[in-house]
Amino acid sequence: MWCMSRQFLIFLIAISCCAEAAHAKRPQKQAMVETDSRFAIEVQSVLAKAGCNAGTCHGNFNGKGGFRLSLRGQDPSDDHQWITRDHAGRRINLMDPAESLLLAKPTGRVSHQGGRRFDEDSLEYQILFNWIACGAPAEADEDARLESIDVLPLDVVVRDPADSVNISVLARYSDGSSRDVTSLAVYEPSSLDVEVTADGTVIRKKYGESTVVVRYLQKQVPVRVAFVPRVKGQRRIQYPESANYVDEHVFTKLKELGIKPSSLASDEVFVRRVFLDAIGVLPTADEARAFISNDSPTKRVDLIDTLLSRDEFAEFWALKWSDVLRNEEKVLDVKGVEVYHDWILQSMKENKPIDQFVRELLLGRGSTFENPPANFWRSVRTPIARSETTARLFLGVRLGCAKCHNHPFDRWTQDDYYDWTSFFARIDYEWEEKRRDKFDKNEFVGDQVVKITDEGEVKNARTGVNAQPRFLGLHQFADVKATGTDQRIEELAAWITSADNKFFVKSQVNRIWFHLMGRGLVEPVDDFRLTNPASHPALLNALADRFVSSKFDLRALARDILISNAYQIGSDINETNQNDELNYSRVVMKRYQAEVLLDAQCQTIGRPAKFNGYPEGMRAVQLPGDRKVRRREASPADGDLFLEAFGKPERLLACECERSDETTLNQVFILCADDGMVDRLADPNNLLKQLADSDMSNRAIVDEVFLSALSRFPMDSERGVAVAMLNHAQGKEVDSEYRSVTDQYLDDEVDRWVVLQDIVWALINSKEYVFRH
Repeated sequence: MWCMSRQFLIFLIAISCCAEAAHAKRPQKQAMVETDSRFAIEVQSVLAKAGCNAGTCHGNFNGKGGFRLSLRGQDPSDDHQWITRDHAGRRINLMDPAESLLLAKPTGRVSHQGGRRFDEDSLEYQILFNWIACGAPAEADEDARLESIDVLPLDVVVRDPADSVNISVLARYSDGSSRDVTSLAVYEPSSLDVEVTADGTVIRKKYGESTVVVRYLQKQVPVRVAFVPRVKGQRRIQYPESANYVDEHVFTKLKELGIKPSSLASDEVFVRRVFLDAIGVLPTADEARAFISNDSPTKRVDLIDTLLSRDEFAEFWALKWSDVLRNEEKVLDVKGVEVYHDWILQSMKENKPIDQFVRELLLGRGSTFENPPANFWRSVRTPIARSETTARLFLGVRLGCAKCHNHPFDRWTQDDYYDWTSFFARIDYEWEEKRRDKFDKNEFVGDQVVKITDEGEVKNARTGVNAQPRFLGLHQFADVKATGTDQRIEELAAWITSADNKFFVKSQVNRIWFHLMGRGLVEPVDDFRLTNPASHPALLNALADRFVSSKFDLRALARDILISNAYQIGSDINETNQNDELNYSRVVMKRYQAEVLLDAQCQTIGRPAKFNGYPEGMRAVQLPGDRKVRRREASPADGDLFLEAFGKPERLLACECERSDETTLNQVFILCADDGMVDRLADPNNLLKQLADSDMSNRAIVDEVFLSALSRFPMDSERGVAVAMLNHAQGKEVDSEYRSVTDQYLDDEVDRWVVLQDIVWALINSKEYVFRH
């Protein structure tokens, strides 16, 4: 007891000592810098700057080396306790601050797994030394709080020969004071194209555009830095005329960066691209021929208007929504998938406003067979899954990181997470427990009733008390008592789909842009945060305003995008845009998605693929579900195998990221020698057989095939080889120029149909066929 009292007495004496005692012991250290050393401000900023409270170090949930800190200093009170009290306070030495482990380890005087973090003559050392010398005080109520940070520049273009730019950071506090904290801020570049020094100097490693996230305590600000080379004749670069506001924003940025866009796509490239992007269907040979020969100056706009009015547009968007709404047979049952898909498809055909479409999903309840929107809740079975899925799909916010701690890359706290999740606590189900696989708890058979109960709460993992419903980004709690428990979801649906909710409007606009342009303005499309800014913020705002003014009209916004020259630009590369994949200066080649590619093949050949459980003739884009249950009942058909190999999602995640557009070796084998495609090519009822048996000339047949596959006429060299092969098959004279080709690759007994199969097989396997360009 006497020993404990003696230690406490020593501690009190140390706290009452002024900093001069430390000056006397190590005057050379104290003479360096006069600085405040408040724990919640300066000390925490040092711990962040040195990386001590990062997730890879002591900020890890389990700590590191027996020492734990809150992630990125989100809880100063706990951090103070761990530093000053944990392990009997061994990390600080109040009588001799310089001997504190908190200083000895990061300076390398004592072995430290994290290595040397700062020097003894650094500002970081001085701040920690002063704090310990003053008794290691905790945060006081009267201490100023950080209000905001001002960062300059926020958006800068650096032209060669300059290869660096300095960032400055000014902190503003609640007492009205401000301070330059450039040397204490943390700088996190988004790419390896730049390097950032400790004092905020951004150094070019490669030309290109990068985002540097500037973080000081809990405030984060993104800085866009673009390093661009000087280009000869930059002032003479010709930019396409602006067709609308989309072009104005895209081309303004390209001018700023000195990037010359590709020339506008030819009619042949445009007609194929817009068909596949807008409705997921290849133009027929007649459609391609008619468009190419049309001399009207408005033919592109006229074609876009026609495509947007076709049923295939609705079918294509029903597929896109079915993917992210997890319309899959294991959880929803086969019938549930079909009625859900029918409702989605009908909504797209009616051009139902997207805000109404989402609101009906959120308000869906009752029988999932009789009221299809209720399937949205059937597919997400827990409050956690519901809250994260809803935020991701309809607000573009990924909340998952805030479940265990404050979000390290966004503003969301644990309190935000659990208050938001509490909206979803009272959704429940009535169902008869039937499963095909009794060991699979994620499988359900038959109808279910989605209902709202009178009970159900979510406990905040940080506080241990029940959370209260609160909308994301707002401080006020929702009023859920006025008309009973149903009002939770009603208020939620009204708030989410409000025209004033920028989260909702911008996330939906970004999704539409992504599907038509191949890349989101914010990428990934469901990851809106301060540290992941839009490539074109002003354009995103303009599209959002247009979406609201059109009353959330999907077709109206799609039209604005498709008629722009930014969409109609080509894929050719020049000196200035060869490394640009961010600013829409050219079309970045990308493989077409599984369903579109398979349907294109079937249309070119003239025979449909087969899918288990679906009638013959159904296109892949029209399929309601994902085949998991049907494949248990029978071996997968050729169409099923193709879709799986080319990245059709299983719909286990409410995320565009589940669909894969990667190229694999298995895809090469399928394109070259898949039994399904070989059978379709050799089917005597296909389009190729009809052409081979027709009276058409070989030249006309070759033109027809190229128009059907590539929406263009063949080049002279392509036509020459193909016609020579068909002539050889008919025993006709072959031009000497092509005789070596026909003699080498064709047998004497081959007929015109077989040669035509080979020609089409070659076209289907070409990059021009498989990739969007």
